[in-house]
Amino acid sequence: MRRDIEQDFEDLLIAYSRQNTHGEKLQIEDTIWQRYGIDQAVLVLDMSGFSILCQRYGIVHYLSMIRRMQLTALPIVESHSGRVVKSEADNCYAVFAEPLHAVRSAISMNLAFQASNLITPDEMDIRIACGIDYGRILLIGNDDLFGNPVNRACKLGEDVADPGEILITQEAMDRIPSTAEIRGKPVEVTVSGIALNAVAIEY
Repeated sequence: MRRDIEQDFEDLLIAYSRQNTHGEKLQIEDTIWQRYGIDQAVLVLDMSGFSILCQRYGIVHYLSMIRRMQLTALPIVESHSGRVVKSEADNCYAVFAEPLHAVRSAISMNLAFQASNLITPDEMDIRIACGIDYGRILLIGNDDLFGNPVNRACKLGEDVADPGEILITQEAMDRIPSTAEIRGKPVEVTVSGIALNAVAIEY
């Protein structure tokens, strides 16, 4: 089933690339969005300190830390009604129905790693940065995801957020009800040359 979905998506992309008119391309694009489009909150987690730790302790050391991160993150994401779509290197990509679940998951993961860092040697401490956005994405089965919300969450989590920081776009933050008591500090960041209003979550 997974392979069928992947093949269908690939076939549609190839068909799109072979069309010569805007109308034909638009028709295939609409088909892709109808089959794979979904509104989701996207959380991208990035582990901090890759270059320094690899240089100091070697890649095996860091790979073991990545695996610990994955084993910790997965149940936390699922406990907040989310799903880990994929893990790439020291990144984790997860989706949620609403930004509130993504934020609570990010807070829980940070607190979990802070607690575990108290009992591990400094060289084994795990620190993460998280980026969150919400919007229409292409979700390809259980294995991949694409779209502007994915790109923006990646930029916030990988390029902008500091260790321990959770950055969420203002648009996603606006979907969180005030009764949830999620607080943050507005920040303006530049993502791929585009100014983006975001919020640094306080926890």
